[in-house]
Formats: sequence, structure tokens, C-alpha cells
Amino acid sequence: MSRILKLINFNLRRDLAACRGATRTICCTSRKHAEQSDGSTGSTVLGKRWKDTAETVIIGGGCVGASIAYHLAKGGMKDVVLLEKSELTAGSTWHAAGLTTYYHPGINLKKVHYDSCKLYESLEAETGQAVGFHQPGSVRIASTQARVDEMKYQMTRTHWHVTEQYMITPERVHELFPLLNIEKVLAGLYTPGDGHIDPYSLTMALAAGARMYGAQIYNPAPVTGLSPTEDGKWDVLTPHGTIRANRIVNATGFWAREVGQLIGFDHPTIPVHHQYVVTATVPEVKALKTELPVIRDLEGSYYLRQERDGLLFGPYEKMEKMVLQDSWVRDGVPPGFGKELFESDLDRIMEHVEMAMEMVPVLKTADIINIVSGPITYTPDLLPMVGPHQGARNYWTAIGFGYGVIHAGGIGKFLSDWIRTGEPPYDLIECDPNRYGTWADIPFMCAKARESYGFNNVVGYPKEERFEGRPTIRKGALYETLKDKGSMGFHSGWEQPHYYYKPGDETGYKPSFRRTNWFGPVGRECKLVMENVGVIDLSPFGKFIVKGTDSHKLLDRLFANTMPKVGLTNISHMLTPSGKVFAEVTITQLSPGEFLLITGSGSENHDLRWIEAEAEDGGYDVNISNVTDDMGVLGVAGPNSRKVLQKLTEEDLSDSGFKFLHCKLIQLAGVPLRAIRISYTGELGWEMYIEQKHMAAVYQAIMEAGKDEGIDNFGTYAMGSLRLEKGFRGWGAEMNCDTNPLEAGLEYFIKLNKPADFIGKAALQEIKAKGLKRKLSYLTLDTDDIDPEGNETIWCNGKVVGNTTSGAYSYSSQQSLAFAYLPVELCSVGQKVEVELLGRKYPAMVIQEPLVLTEPTRTRLQKKAKSKA
Repeated sequence: MSRILKLINFNLRRDLAACRGATRTICCTSRKHAEQSDGSTGSTVLGKRWKDTAETVIIGGGCVGASIAYHLAKGGMKDVVLLEKSELTAGSTWHAAGLTTYYHPGINLKKVHYDSCKLYESLEAETGQAVGFHQPGSVRIASTQARVDEMKYQMTRTHWHVTEQYMITPERVHELFPLLNIEKVLAGLYTPGDGHIDPYSLTMALAAGARMYGAQIYNPAPVTGLSPTEDGKWDVLTPHGTIRANRIVNATGFWAREVGQLIGFDHPTIPVHHQYVVTATVPEVKALKTELPVIRDLEGSYYLRQERDGLLFGPYEKMEKMVLQDSWVRDGVPPGFGKELFESDLDRIMEHVEMAMEMVPVLKTADIINIVSGPITYTPDLLPMVGPHQGARNYWTAIGFGYGVIHAGGIGKFLSDWIRTGEPPYDLIECDPNRYGTWADIPFMCAKARESYGFNNVVGYPKEERFEGRPTIRKGALYETLKDKGSMGFHSGWEQPHYYYKPGDETGYKPSFRRTNWFGPVGRECKLVMENVGVIDLSPFGKFIVKGTDSHKLLDRLFANTMPKVGLTNISHMLTPSGKVFAEVTITQLSPGEFLLITGSGSENHDLRWIEAEAEDGGYDVNISNVTDDMGVLGVAGPNSRKVLQKLTEEDLSDSGFKFLHCKLIQLAGVPLRAIRISYTGELGWEMYIEQKHMAAVYQAIMEAGKDEGIDNFGTYAMGSLRLEKGFRGWGAEMNCDTNPLEAGLEYFIKLNKPADFIGKAALQEIKAKGLKRKLSYLTLDTDDIDPEGNETIWCNGKVVGNTTSGAYSYSSQQSLAFAYLPVELCSVGQKVEVELLGRKYPAMVIQEPLVLTEPTRTRLQKKAKSKA
């Protein structure tokens, strides 16, 4: 160990080009590209014509900003301007380790990684700019059984994607990386085509491509102000002049928070210190005939790759040791900081250095020539914030990239496609910038960023919960009442029970790839709702009021269903122009021209932004207000729900007095509230929309009134199982921006014959005329101690034929259920397929949906039978 400490070279500000073995030639395109005068003024600044108008202004010249400029210009946008405050790559790009991988545990981000890697493979030939792209592959190391299960879990989520990925034996791992000590290796996850790229050269190639296709890049050109215009455009102020832009994109890395503050946003992004170590030539590495694959030792929490004839490895410290640059959140980034680094701290990462030496023994005698410690940007959940931002018209973000190099190419394409076509090219809801609200304050952001960094390589279980920074200021009116009674889940700042404990239950968060301690309690709660009466806190629902002269006209344009009459409720869907499902919303017309819109907790501001954008762009005379935080929601469901609630109100709750999908303003336990006869469990039930200040009192009154009936609480896990038994689709699973409503089986809610020209109508008519290639199917599975979650691979006759979208255990029928997309020729009832779960293929069969009839359907059939009798 002393040898290592003696040989450390602290020359931290050295040019990293020598470390990467890439020639860093600053790319200057020809004068004819630099001085294109379309849309320019006569003035010349920074050696080129200054443009005073632009379709899109991108702020930030790192690899992400350069990629957006490249893709927009290549896609045909004529007036694209990139403004960089100092020099391209300043910030986090220039010192990044440059790892590239097709792998991502998330389904949607696999597409981003795929697009990035494919672009980097061809970029040098396209632009003439070397990028230093190496593709030796990568191996993720499993040295515990939980890791082996995780790899099996990820394999079934990859088989239906285009990316190659293989589970390999320890012997094969050693063949690929002969310097590895495989004593503790149980398996590997091998991804061909992975590797690393020189971030500086990559950015210069993207910039060269952007210029080649007509974009202008100005630097140094710091943005000093952003001023919105009445017609939705932006005046972008710089020391060189002002540019009037149709839209702006914030791609400023760890300056993102400061740029956001120019227009009133406190984006939840924070710089963290990340270190990596570079060695001198290692004789054993130099002697190899082929480049080593990138290694990710998950238990050691570090990555390691070949660097010329040496090695480069970077650890992720535990959260109690990692360092946040929180002073920049308070005081801003120091003026002039851009190509600087932090002082390194080897002691902080020594635990990981020692683990790396055990796994790769040649490190024990390697000379360390550099330790790089630089700032990278984190969001609370480690995912970037990508897309248009709610609350500011035509303001887009591409910020919060903890892994900017691998995300840059794919995100540039994703945003470019969205900007040019008016809709996201695929579902990427987990990166929506609007997933955070004012509840994501500085204490929450710091706690979650620390947790996300420290948990970077922990096992990724289904139903994952992380607990730092909770509860937030948004926790909910019933939190104190319920927090010790069950397992709480986190939903957009809210705390909502997943399931409840009873004496004798194993309590606490026990993650697993198989059934675990929640399984029994959830079954108990399903039985409660099916046979008796249960109460659920649904306050995290997003809630909007839309009213005004043009409210009906606006909603008729936005939604594919007809608008409900006063006092009625329906389920409606917002579609994209190409006919994909952008959102599912429950709509109630409270009074003439006044509508209550209810959406899921995870899509609150996602949906609100879409509604507001259409209202603004269409010039509709409406008022739209977000009442999510003002209004709590209680759901009461089960055959005894009417009996319990009737004790607390004089309103007639009978079938004839309060019909299904009707809404009334009632008094319940002396509190005025709006009640809707609806339940997402499919059982008899009501949802009550209550002012937050009355939530606790109404909840206690309902629980007291239901004592004789055996009333109890139930959580979201039981609701999920019950909705699947009833065949209810879920937004984000069965329907999203990757699916159209016809293949999702939503025809009942899509009114193609309604007079209004709703968004996506023409596209749906074309889809219907051409016919469907796949359809949502309903499966039962023969499993053991495991149930589908969604996104598993489906096989038929040895071939991949589709994927599940969601799954659960049906306590009513004692078997596993799943929704799945299959080719139309495999959708017939009785069709047998296999669903892959943890490396094993389980028999499954398409059945008629639903497995359990909803309460309204059962009641209707009973009445029909009686009338015939």
C-alpha cells in the first residue's frame, strides 16, 4: 500500500489527453460554415456573423448540448444556435472517464444508450473528426447470489430488445479478462459493443457535425438573462447581443440551477465529487494482444478499463463518505470555473482501491500517475431531466446527467425528434423534468443525491424503495396517522402505504426478486376489499380544475373521449399527433364549463404541461389550476362500502340514488366534499375529494363508522392486484407513448366519430385502416414463488414474441396474471406461450379478460338474470 501512496502524482490540472491516448484537436470548421449569414445581423462577433433570431438556442457546450445542436441541424432545422459561456467541454465533459454501454437496468433508457453507441460508431466517418471510440465490450461481475438473480432479472428485460447481452460463466469471464481473480466470481453479464470514448473528441465531432449541417456555435458567449415574450418566444441576453429564440434548451451541466433561476426555477441538481485513478503502463496489460473489456465490480462499487497500456478505475463511495459540492447550490459556481478540478482524496476511496486490487491483482504493483477528481451533476434519483418544462412556455431542459457521455447521443436524438415533431419519439417518463415540484427542496435534493451516489451499484430489486430525504414537505395529511401501520411508498413527494402490518407479520422493507414479506398482507387486503370494506389514501393523484368559456372546446381537442355531462365522470385519454397514449385522465364536469381532471401521481406536471401548452398555443379562453396539494382523496371500496358511508350522510347512496360514474357534492360526517362513485379496485366504491384540512377528520369518521363491518386499511399493492384481476389497464404500463389505444384495447374510450378534431384522430383513423400488428393480451401463468412485474420477455416455439407490461398474483384465482403485447396471430384465447422469469421459462396461456368481473358488471348481470326469471 505504501508503494501506491508514494507513487501518486497529484498533477491534477494536467491535460487529460495523454491519459486517454486521444489526440485533442480543436475542431474549426471552414470559414464558409462559420460565417453563414441566414438570419444574421450585419455585426460580427467572435469571428462570425451574429444571429439575432433562432428557432432553437441551446445553452451549454458540453457533449449533451453539442449533441442536441448536431441532431437538430441534421434533422433539418435551419436556425440552431449553441451558446457556450467559455469553451466547449468546459464543466464535466472534459474530465469524464468516457464510459459507453448498451446496458441500462431501465427499459426506456436502453434506447438512449443504444442510439448513443450507434451514433458514436459512425460519427468519425461522418464528420472527419476522430472520436477515440473503443468497443472491447464490458462485463458486470456477480459475486453474490443476489447479483446472479439480478442478472437473470435483467436478462429477461433485455431479450425483447435489440441489444446483445449474455450471462456468462466465471471461466468465460476469465477468458475475456485474463487479469481477473475469479475466485469470488459467480457469473458475469457480458455486453458486446460496450467500451469508452474520448469525451473531448466526441464533443468536437458533434460540434463539427452541427456546423456542417448549418448550426452556429458561439463561445465565449455566457447567457446573462432570459426574458419571455408574450408570444411564447425568448430573448436570450449575452454580452454580444440578444437572440430572439422560438425555444431555449438548458444544457448547462452543473450551471443548470443558475440558468433555471434566471426564469424562476430551482432545478434540483447538485454537483458531486467523482474520482478516478489512472495508472502508468502495466506490463501484463501491455503484453495483451486485445484490449480488455470494461469491468464493473458491483460489490466493489467501481468500474475499471484499459487506458493505453495501463488501467483506469473509478469508484463510487458509500454515501457517508462521498462529497457534495453543496456550496455551489447556495452560492453558485465560482466565476471562471470550467476546466478546473477538485483536490483529490485517496483516503476516501481507499476501501474500493483495495477491493479493486483483490479483483485485479496487477493493480497492487501498478504506479498511479493521476487521480482525477471533478464535478458531475446529480438529480435526486440520478436520472436526467429531459424535455419541456411545465410553467415556462418553450423552455426545455437537458440537465442532471450523472452519465452524460453515454446519454449525450441518444438524448440529443430524443430531444431533437420531440422538438421537430411535437411529441416524444418514445416513452421516457422517468426522465421527465416535471417529475419534481417545489417539494424537492435543498435538504431533500442533498439527501437523495448522496443516497443515489452511494447506492450506485446496489442490487436493483423490483418494488425498490429508498428512504433518505423522506418524508418531504408534501407527505400528506394522513402520514402521521398511518406511518407506523404499514410499509410506506414514495410517490412524487407523497408518502402512501403499499400495504399494512398486522400482529405476527414480518415488518419492514424486505426487497427480493421473489415473493417476500408483503405477499401475505396483500392477500389479506384483497380479501378485505372483495368481501368487506377497505379504505385507501389516494391523495397523491394529480388534480386540476379547468374552467372558462373555452374549457369544453379545449378538452374536446385534447381528449379522444366525449366530455361528460354535468355531474358525470368518464375515463379519457390524451393522444400524441401520431396516435400514441400520452395520458389517461378521469374527467368530471362539476358545473357547466368547470371540469375536475384526475391523473396519476407520477404524471401530475407531465400532464399539466401538455394541457397548458395546448391552451396557450390554441389561444383558448380558460383557467387551469393545479389543486393537487389542496385536495386529499380517500377511496372506500368493497361490498360493505355503501353501508358504512350511508351512516355518515343523508345522501341516498343506493344504486338508483347514486349511480356508477356519477359525482355529487355531499356532506359526509358534517364535511362538504365531492364524492364520485368509482373505484380502481373494480369493486363497489367511492372516491371522496376533500380539503386537506378535513382529511384526518373524515378518515377517522369513516373508520369509526365501519367498526361493526370490520373496516380496515388497504394499500397500493392490493389495488394493483385487484385492478389486474378486473382487466384494468394502467398508464405507464399497458399504455404510454410507445402504444396506441387500439392495440391497448381502449376502443371503448376512443370516439373516432365525435365531431371534434382531437389530437391524434387522423393518425388513429389511419392505424385502424391499416390494421394492428400486435395487441394487448391477458395471461395466466403457472409459477412457483415468483410473479411477473412487467417488461419480461415472452417466448413461443423458442423465439421471442413479445413482452409483459404488468403482472401480479391473483389472490382470487390463486395464480399469476400478466398483461402482455403479442403479435395478433398469437392473441387468441387458449394460445400457449412462455414467460421468462429469473432465467426460467414458465408456461402461460392467453385467457378471456377479465378474470374477475367488476362490481357494476356483476350487478348488471344479476339484474338481467332476475328480470328474465
